[in-house]
Amino acid sequence: MGQDGTVNAGEIARLVDVGRAAVSNWRRRHEDFPRPVGGTASSPLFSLTEVETWLRRNGKPFQLSAADRAWQEIRAAGDDLRLGELVAEAGERLRAGAPGARVDGALGDLSAERGPAMAFEELCARYFRAHSRGLDITRHEVAVLMARLACAEGATVLDPACGVGTLLLAAGRITALGQEVGGAAARIAATRLELRGIPARIVDGDSLRADAFAGTLADAVLCDPPFNERSWGFDDLTGDPRWEYGMPPRGEPELAWVQHCLAKVRPGGTVAILMPTAAASRRPGRRIRGNLLRAGALLAVLGLGASGPDLWLLRRPEPGAPPPSRILLGEYDGDLRAVEHAWVRFRQDSAAAGAVRIIDLLDEDVDLSPARAMSTRRDGELVREFNTAADRLRGATRPAVPELEQLQGPGPQASTTVADLIAAGHVRVRYAPPGTAPVAGHGPMLTAGDVAVGCAASGRTGAGDGTDSDVVEVRAGDVVASPSGAVRVVSEAAVLGPSLARYRVDPQRVDPEFLAGVLRTATAKSPGLSSRIDPRRIRLPSLSLAEQRRYGAAMRELQVVADATREAAEAGQRLLRLGCEGLVTGHLGPQ
Repeated sequence: MGQDGTVNAGEIARLVDVGRAAVSNWRRRHEDFPRPVGGTASSPLFSLTEVETWLRRNGKPFQLSAADRAWQEIRAAGDDLRLGELVAEAGERLRAGAPGARVDGALGDLSAERGPAMAFEELCARYFRAHSRGLDITRHEVAVLMARLACAEGATVLDPACGVGTLLLAAGRITALGQEVGGAAARIAATRLELRGIPARIVDGDSLRADAFAGTLADAVLCDPPFNERSWGFDDLTGDPRWEYGMPPRGEPELAWVQHCLAKVRPGGTVAILMPTAAASRRPGRRIRGNLLRAGALLAVLGLGASGPDLWLLRRPEPGAPPPSRILLGEYDGDLRAVEHAWVRFRQDSAAAGAVRIIDLLDEDVDLSPARAMSTRRDGELVREFNTAADRLRGATRPAVPELEQLQGPGPQASTTVADLIAAGHVRVRYAPPGTAPVAGHGPMLTAGDVAVGCAASGRTGAGDGTDSDVVEVRAGDVVASPSGAVRVVSEAAVLGPSLARYRVDPQRVDPEFLAGVLRTATAKSPGLSSRIDPRRIRLPSLSLAEQRRYGAAMRELQVVADATREAAEAGQRLLRLGCEGLVTGHLGPQ
């Protein structure tokens, strides 16, 4: 992998911390700017070595991290069609040398800097972005939700369409079984799991046509299957014993996956599967949906957002157990916390909000759309929810916007980097260790969702009691950052959750609110690319501690305003949905 790497205009802009327009301007104004060596007319690629030479010659400072060099080294080893295989090979090199991962070149430098597991995660993140149109990767927050609802610590968990291992990684401390068509994805999944210390068996193959785990029953199944795949095996699998609830129609491949998952879980075990919204109401699938309801296998259909998908929760019936009389239906507008809370309430009380009598759904259509709950609400339920939303909106705090004065231009200003602060011992950075995941327990775990909305730790873990050294603890005053770019100063002790980074400052040298504001600003300048930013390269003004505290206080006030605005907007959207629903169904009327 010693060939010269290539970079596009966006990557050059990131190296020098300028906009893409600046790079385009350099190409027009400077005749000696490197010529493209590949790519297309609209997205040319340039030699990384030539670009570095040109930047130095023209006095333009830049920083190339170990991750940048390792990624370019991988890309230079072959064309984009082989990129997945090249990433898988890099992971296997890291895996072969773990825990020390003694590998050479830029990959070895990256491994030495971040450790084998985090080094491979960085490479995977870049691969996922480079092939975002060709890879269908489950959102991290959704994956965590599915794992929390279906899996217990120490369980054997199967994902029959595991892709690059996202769902199995979210399940945390489990024994993982996975199958995926396409060798590169399966190899990447296996390496990610092994580097995080998760026992796993990942097999390349088509689960529906050639089940690699025949005779094996998992404690739980997680699945985000391919949607609308017409060539799923309809002609080859007629009469398959897995079709206990009916032969899936040719145009209903997702119902084949549902039944495969149920056949692969032990009696009483839970299945969490993502489904297209139409699968809950399409007429060809109504017979299977009806049979799932009658058998008590389908427990919930939960809408995760207007654009889908829906989350179906199922349980393989236990012999002799009476089937439930209600199913949980609900639309949650992307509020994943509300999804989990609704499920917990439903498991505790089958008559909770959103519960619908199964007998009311067994009509000609067997329509299980979450919106169906709209027409089956019990008297007064919608009105109570509307009044609650209205009270929440009326009671929303309206903090004052901080007064910021205009200065006489930024001008030259002394600055330092996060790397300098780390080297001086003023800041210490720790990442959540591989395999960290919320599990059943009593200790609080801070999650990426908590950081995004600024709430207390919602995750739970059995660690954090001082007896488990394989955790990173956070305490009041720590700065915590998520891959999405959200940054918060923590006010309560907890365990650091998956994918989070903790910055612990020397309070006599660095103000935590000031550092949080700087980190937040750096990621906001590159929306959608925050996980690509090396935090050590972020620059911040060199201010006295007193000045840092002044600026930090203003940044904190701005964050409070933003949080209040977001909460009011969420309450307003819920009020709009419930109000219109009540007006349409006759539960509410204008005064």
